[in-house]
Amino acid sequence: MPAVKGVDVAGSFYPSDPREILKAIAAFEESMPLEYACQSRAVIVPHAGWAYSGCLAANTLQYLDAGAKNIFIFAPAHRTSFEGIAVGDYDGFETPLGTLATNGDICAELVGACGCRVFNGAFACEHAIEVQLPLLHGRFANAKIIPLVVGDATPRRVEDIIEKFWSEENAFVISSDLSHFHSSEEAEKIDGETSAMIEDCAAENFSNERACGATSICGLIGFAARKNFAPIRVGTRNSRDATCERKSVVGYGAWMLAEKTKNRFIADNFAELTTAICRGAIEEKFDSKDSVSPAVPEVLKQHGASFVTLEIGDELRGCIGSIHAHRRLVDDLVSNAKGAAFRDSRFSPLTAEEFKKVTVKISLLSPMRRIAFCGERDLLDNIVPKVDGIVIRDGPFQAIYLPSVWQQLPDPEQFLASLKVKAGLSAAHFSSTFEAFKFSSECIQASR
Repeated sequence: MPAVKGVDVAGSFYPSDPREILKAIAAFEESMPLEYACQSRAVIVPHAGWAYSGCLAANTLQYLDAGAKNIFIFAPAHRTSFEGIAVGDYDGFETPLGTLATNGDICAELVGACGCRVFNGAFACEHAIEVQLPLLHGRFANAKIIPLVVGDATPRRVEDIIEKFWSEENAFVISSDLSHFHSSEEAEKIDGETSAMIEDCAAENFSNERACGATSICGLIGFAARKNFAPIRVGTRNSRDATCERKSVVGYGAWMLAEKTKNRFIADNFAELTTAICRGAIEEKFDSKDSVSPAVPEVLKQHGASFVTLEIGDELRGCIGSIHAHRRLVDDLVSNAKGAAFRDSRFSPLTAEEFKKVTVKISLLSPMRRIAFCGERDLLDNIVPKVDGIVIRDGPFQAIYLPSVWQQLPDPEQFLASLKVKAGLSAAHFSSTFEAFKFSSECIQASR
């Protein structure tokens, strides 16, 4: 007889009646329309009872690649302690909607590899896997699942599994809640920090106190960092939203993994919107009517650094920006658009007539990377023309050139000399305290 893992938490964490399950899923998907027109091979989703986080989980699982034939589900071990990562020898996992078959071949391949071992006891009453299965069943009834419970293991073990099986046939679900049992205000602060760590793929100080599935999350963001992929936020919330209880809450967050940088993702999907945000911020100065703010997707609520450049014809009419990401990208765009229009000291404030002729260009900046060099010649050798944006600093003197400046200054020596002059230094200046940083940028110029 095939061994099928039975249900444990139907009727408590989610409905046991198939009709109620389908009704709940339809309501979840209707209440949170998709913000991103894309699919992903990896997601992070919460695993609390559906009343608390089912809507966020269901919405996020809609981004999972519909063509996946195998779905890996990583869950933390809530019920038992053990070393390594557990796989089961089940042929399937039962749900009220039907049974999802496991991929026995992949499970067998994992045993003895990447720290995995057969341990059915890890799956007993493990809600972190079970609550996801009915949500997956309707979209992936023909796919096979590879459930994994992560015990005492390193993030590298999870990363190795993702690396080994990363292909068009496979998708990955990281099941994890965020902070537990803090006040609502404290939870929002902690979960905000955790969200930034996930989105920056910064696993160094990540701990189980931040997320019960910390090991698997760190495995995924470690993989993402090596591939230059970006976790894109779908949403965050906490249990207060369902209960109104503020004294002790659990945090929830969800992300989909884009196989490109965050800035490239924004440029590909939101060029028109980001340009409209900038134009709207400037237009407020000239239009007395109450403006209607466009809906802002979660990815624009992540911290980001931008420059907004205004041009009339081929002539610069203002440029203001941020070197470091220190606020929500949407707020950065609004502030820099107003700055370019009205606070660039090189120009008088933009007029309403000029605004009609203005072209808005946006540059989204990557984090700065310090350039190590021994002398000016070595510095020049470490700069990639037409690709790198450069920031130089020496004491109080600082200046930045975006990569677009290479169009006017294609020679690296001229580029650096001009940047020094912009900083208030001589073109020949160099010293032992001279610093340089490089960055990349994604440029956006949407149609007016």
